[in-house]
Amino acid sequence: MHVDGVFSGGGIRGLAFVGAYEALERRGFKFIRLGGTSAGAIVAAFIMAGYSSSEIKQMMEETDFRKLLDERKLWLPIPFAKWLLLYKRMGLYKGDALEKWIGSKLAGKGIHSFSDLPPQAFRVIASDLSTARLVVLPDDLEHYGIDPRSFSVAKAVRMSCSIPYFFEPVKLKIGKKKNLIVDGGVLSNFPMWLFDSENVKKVRPVLGIKIATDQFLGEPKEIENAFELFGGLFETMKDAHDSRYISRKLTPNILFIPTKGTGATEFHLTDEKKQELIEWGRKCTEAFLKRWSY
Repeated sequence: MHVDGVFSGGGIRGLAFVGAYEALERRGFKFIRLGGTSAGAIVAAFIMAGYSSSEIKQMMEETDFRKLLDERKLWLPIPFAKWLLLYKRMGLYKGDALEKWIGSKLAGKGIHSFSDLPPQAFRVIASDLSTARLVVLPDDLEHYGIDPRSFSVAKAVRMSCSIPYFFEPVKLKIGKKKNLIVDGGVLSNFPMWLFDSENVKKVRPVLGIKIATDQFLGEPKEIENAFELFGGLFETMKDAHDSRYISRKLTPNILFIPTKGTGATEFHLTDEKKQELIEWGRKCTEAFLKRWSY
């Protein structure tokens, strides 16, 4: 069966999407259009490129995610040098290794720029901090004087994955100005609206696959210190827009995958933990499909 799909952000917890795709593939579902944010953008890109679930699973199992954390060299041998660099670069890691990894995998299927994909088949979300604007890639690249079809798919996905303070923002040049682009989750962590808008007749069913947070599980978050306060602010900022949309549309076409106990930036996951996340995504999807009336 043909469907359109949207994958949410979720950091390393997005490994659960691999198991979800495995269950969907076994049931004969085929994605025609895909969209996503952050980790969801990565998995969606690999699916759109033509990778099977078993190929993506093997890819994830073989990848040492710690090697994707490319720190800049510290020239000052002082304890606070790393934080001084964070202040200057606005991210602990460059993000170049992540983009290179994504690009090499897409190239393996002959995907380089958006011209290698069907028009409007793949879109990801990023956030422009310089203009305080949500950016849909590749559509909105025209506003930056960039030909959308010639833009790198890997670059677009990397832009969507630029977790604030974790990865350095991507700089898009517009003349002499540089716009700072960060994680799409800042403004829309679950863009179901890409393919499921009000008053627009759907061409085919739209399936949303979301890493569930406490907010969507109906559980209050306990905040007891300043660090938890910042985390709560960021999570609220990410999900407020999407939760309002979801509550209005209800949730029959959304698969929620709760992944408590794993942080979004735990790139040091053991092989066992990777398997647990993938398997959990598969189990949640199989349970969802038993009740989904598409």
